[in-house]
Amino acid sequence: MGNSQSPSSHKDPRFASSSRAFSHTELEALKSLHASLAAQSQSNGPHVSPSVFKNYFGLHGPLGDRMFDLVTQQRKDQKLTFEDLVIAKGIYEKGTKDEIEEFIYQLLDVSGNGIVGRSDLECVLVAMFDNIFNMDNSEHGSSAHHDTVNIFLNAAKFAKHDERHAEESLSFEDFRTWCTLLPSVRKFLGSLLIPPNQGRPGSQVPRLLHLENIDPNMILLKKIYAWHIGGILPQHDLEEWKLLYHSSVNGLSFSTFLGNVSLVGCCN
Repeated sequence: MGNSQSPSSHKDPRFASSSRAFSHTELEALKSLHASLAAQSQSNGPHVSPSVFKNYFGLHGPLGDRMFDLVTQQRKDQKLTFEDLVIAKGIYEKGTKDEIEEFIYQLLDVSGNGIVGRSDLECVLVAMFDNIFNMDNSEHGSSAHHDTVNIFLNAAKFAKHDERHAEESLSFEDFRTWCTLLPSVRKFLGSLLIPPNQGRPGSQVPRLLHLENIDPNMILLKKIYAWHIGGILPQHDLEEWKLLYHSSVNGLSFSTFLGNVSLVGCCN
């Protein structure tokens, strides 16, 4: 009876269905990954600890805590089993569009109170920007990207009312609408179980190239804008972006502007 209730048993039908979404090679790779992380956790069984999980996937703070909670099926036992990992990745990465977005929607509820409030979303956005732009400890927090966080928050519609909570919240349908407005955020939130060092989609900021005699402060395209635009572009288009024209260098001639752009376009 004890084994039938163990989180490491194969009794959960979701494990069987999730396993079918992976090839044999992929399952073996997941098994090796879990074994490696479990060894690092120095646990008394084949379990991965929260700290090792969050460190491997580069997720920290409330967002990392919430992801671990969801991946371990909210058991609150602080133990990630191999079956948990397969089920979570099967849903989050290989599920239907509805399943994936439902998982992300639950992920946003970092407070774990059953609703996605403005404070939840703000916490996630701050963690996202800290992660993407690799800020040092002195810059961590909502102040580093305060204006952008507020713009992204204001794009969300907090109109769902729950009598158990004073705060208006984001419904699932309004969350999906918000994602269509901010594809960069959707791409990032849908890729968190891919380690950062493996090219996590949604985390890449294009390298902005320009002539040395141009003051970077004169360029309108900032890194955060480039990252946001990259949300609708394929990964291979996010390596380097070269400044083709700037009025302070090339003058105000529209024909010069068209010539510079057309020349590069032909070469591509």
